[in-house]
Amino acid sequence: MLFGASTFIWVSPFSTENIDLLLKVKNMGYDIIEIAVEDTSIIDWRLIKDAAKDLDLKITISGAFGMERDISSTEPAFRELGKQYIVDCIKIAADVGSPIFGGPVYSAVGKTRLVSDEQKKQERAWCVETLAEIGKIAADHGVVVGLEPLNRFETDMVNTVDQALSIVNQVGSSNLKIVLDTFHSNIEEKDIPASIRKIGKDLLCHIQGNESDRGTPGTGHLEWEGIRDALVEVGYDGAVVIETFGQPSKELARAACIWRPLANSADELASEGLAFYKKLFS
Repeated sequence: MLFGASTFIWVSPFSTENIDLLLKVKNMGYDIIEIAVEDTSIIDWRLIKDAAKDLDLKITISGAFGMERDISSTEPAFRELGKQYIVDCIKIAADVGSPIFGGPVYSAVGKTRLVSDEQKKQERAWCVETLAEIGKIAADHGVVVGLEPLNRFETDMVNTVDQALSIVNQVGSSNLKIVLDTFHSNIEEKDIPASIRKIGKDLLCHIQGNESDRGTPGTGHLEWEGIRDALVEVGYDGAVVIETFGQPSKELARAACIWRPLANSADELASEGLAFYKKLFS
């Protein structure tokens, strides 16, 4: 099992100025740094790629979806911006050697409403249509797009594994799979290990192994042993990454509802979280 740490633990948004995080993550003992791409224009990918190569550190790429990057929006301009952002991130992932680009690709984070069945149907149709196009582009670049269910307080579109599977199966692209974030699963799934088994090895492309309160893994009430056993049972051989928010931007804090520190420090959360991962999966 490979273990990773998201740049979100320390900074938002990540930029070239934060390149020292690669050395920090490597020195902690991680295999992967997961770079959250909030703004593609402030990251020099050549420098990042070269630094990671020198450190023998792998990179995975995750997305950040505001209202203007919403492929299910009623605003056509936002749907197009969302599509272009996903395409840009797929190309970045291919360039830096990330096998996946993951996130709530279907909608904007923080978009929570009670709408008519007719509107839900239309928004889903826009989403599926775009994801079908995205799947072809991802295949051309050798990258898997991971669709991540979020909890009900962050999206009204895909909260559960069943909902994610429904969209993935409708799109029918081998380059569209599922990212499972255990923080969201803890809220929405009745049985997290069972949900992992339901996805199965073929469609489970990435795990964000986050605690029940998004704090340090191993300090909350998640059924970690059951999660581990399910991952082993399905033959999951991807990454397990901590994604939490140490210094969120105002927009990110509002979208993810982060109002207080989640650990004594970002470094402590990352180092103790990795120690827990290694013990759990040993």
